[in-house]
Amino acid sequence: MFQLPEGTQLDQQIDIAEKSYVIQKYDYLEIDVFTNKGERIIDPEATSVSEQGRGTVPPTKPTYVVDANGISKFPMVGEIKLDGLTIRQAEELLQQAYAKYYEDAYAVLRYTNKRVIVLGAPGGQVIPLTNENVRLAEVLALATGLNNDAKAHNIRVLRGDKVFVADLSTFDGYVKNNMPIQSGDIVYVEPVRRPFTESLRDYGPILTIVTSLTTLIIVIFELR
Repeated sequence: MFQLPEGTQLDQQIDIAEKSYVIQKYDYLEIDVFTNKGERIIDPEATSVSEQGRGTVPPTKPTYVVDANGISKFPMVGEIKLDGLTIRQAEELLQQAYAKYYEDAYAVLRYTNKRVIVLGAPGGQVIPLTNENVRLAEVLALATGLNNDAKAHNIRVLRGDKVFVADLSTFDGYVKNNMPIQSGDIVYVEPVRRPFTESLRDYGPILTIVTSLTTLIIVIFELR
């Protein structure tokens, strides 16, 4: 799986800084807006509930989808085109928009649909990313880890049109190849091939039928 043409040079991941995420169409975003360069804008209703001291669970934070045109609609400021911007660039744009209503507006933006696909030896799984600093070893651990059926020296990370090869079979390989994982990456762990076991699995039903027919024929001949 994911075989490359002969002569293709695989990029070796050694030590890269985590790149700012670029907002894409159909992303889901959360936003917090602060005033006075960090003083939180508080919902008066939420404040009154908190002051009552009843331990009420705070309401779920709303999310805002980036539509097919790359536009997301936010409270008060309306529609803003965010597709193609990094999170930091989008925050600056939102701060300018909210500056019309709040003094020294400060926006914190997050995208909530962060996930990685893991294929191969661990099985097909979709792993959600809960923070911005998730590395390859953590993703593999979340995907049940590497067992005896996995080739730890041949792990491939597909990112757009690039392929990174990671060798986690040694400590030195772990130090060099435990790369930061980004949302949308595909991690493929090559499984160990066992021809005999695979043959039994593939041809097992046929062998069962042949064995049953042979037994039936022997029984019939013995009864004659």
